[in-house]
Amino acid sequence: MALYQSKSAKMGKSRLFRIFMIVGAIFMILLIIIYWDDVGASNFYLHTTISGPHPSRLSPQSRHDPEKKVEEDKEGSFLTDIDAFVNQFLEGTADPTEQVRGEPPPGDPHNQSSEKSEEKFVPRREWKIHLTPIDPEKKQRQESRKQLIQDVCGNKSYLDFPGKNRSFDDIPNKELDHLIVDDRHGIIYCYVPKVACTNWKRIMIVLSESLLLDGVPYQDPLDVPQELIHNSSLHFTFNKFWKRYGKFSRHLMKIKLKKYTKFLFVRDPFVRLISAYRNKFEQENEDFYKRFAVIMLRKYSNYTDPPASVVDAFAAGIRPSFSNFVQYLLDPNTEKEMPFNEHWRQMYRLCHPCQINYDFVGKLETLDEDAEHLLRILRVDNVVEFPQSHRNQTVSSWEQDWFANIPLESRKELYRLYEADFKLFGYSKPEKLVHE
Repeated sequence: MALYQSKSAKMGKSRLFRIFMIVGAIFMILLIIIYWDDVGASNFYLHTTISGPHPSRLSPQSRHDPEKKVEEDKEGSFLTDIDAFVNQFLEGTADPTEQVRGEPPPGDPHNQSSEKSEEKFVPRREWKIHLTPIDPEKKQRQESRKQLIQDVCGNKSYLDFPGKNRSFDDIPNKELDHLIVDDRHGIIYCYVPKVACTNWKRIMIVLSESLLLDGVPYQDPLDVPQELIHNSSLHFTFNKFWKRYGKFSRHLMKIKLKKYTKFLFVRDPFVRLISAYRNKFEQENEDFYKRFAVIMLRKYSNYTDPPASVVDAFAAGIRPSFSNFVQYLLDPNTEKEMPFNEHWRQMYRLCHPCQINYDFVGKLETLDEDAEHLLRILRVDNVVEFPQSHRNQTVSSWEQDWFANIPLESRKELYRLYEADFKLFGYSKPEKLVHE
């Protein structure tokens, strides 16, 4: 009997110990959840490499002053430990506090170059500091462009267009595929096709170091192979967040949107359409011929059996006219079958300016000045330069000639289709085209 009571007591203690362990585990889980919800949103992005500035974005004084570093470590030791764990959990990266072995001290010329193949590549950590202020005129230009977007988006009675009043959470992931993220420099770029996006993608590849040659990232944007520039696997976009972060993806998107520098470049909507037509239908492009040109020829040019390939079509002098292209855009059945291709989809539908508060709005019409201004704001103008374009660009002075054969009613309808882009980005209504 005594032996039985002894065994019962031991079993009771063992069961009690297991209960305490389970309760303790539940308590820790609840503590982590509470920390994530209550503290994460306000403090998480200030301390972690996921959403906040990388060590390279901190001032040189705080990075290299030992006393200040010790002081910062004392203030955020607990948060640093938690953030390091979350960083590893979500991104699978190394400890963010770990220093790169063999990293040369600041000012060492080897910190800016990886010319010797036998040397281990060291990520760039120097942000340029300017002693002269930015031209007030350029700053005012940016403020005016951003304010205009806020005014158009905020005035519910001024102009209505699809998606204007939805929240960021209402935007499907597939519509966030134009937002490229560079976590190394804290940059988000929304690319708009036919608005210098090839060169800006080159810049993003160089900055993010997502493409290597012999183990070393490209340093000159023009060295990036042409066929790889638009390779989606080289660009980490918002629509890829779900695969990496799962249910945390929207939370991290919002943190990055709040903390990172966001920019886009836009262009006169009608000129962009002309440029898209010239690039995709006046040149031999097999993909666009089969996907779009054949449809245009059949529906609007009375070619019941157009050539099977673009080579045969061009050899026979067969291609859709600009008028056919406009008919295709205005046909209500076009978007019923599939959304507009990105080369002629409205810019606001690609970049969602009413849901995303962009820090910089560049224009193709002022590309050189805007590119120089932006790279300085990003403090990377000592790392990359915007490539000079020598190609024949479509200009607004050509509009009158291109639209000469387009009926007036079609011009008016086309303007209504792209009116939101005109209004949001400050382009004047083409009065000569939409009025007799």
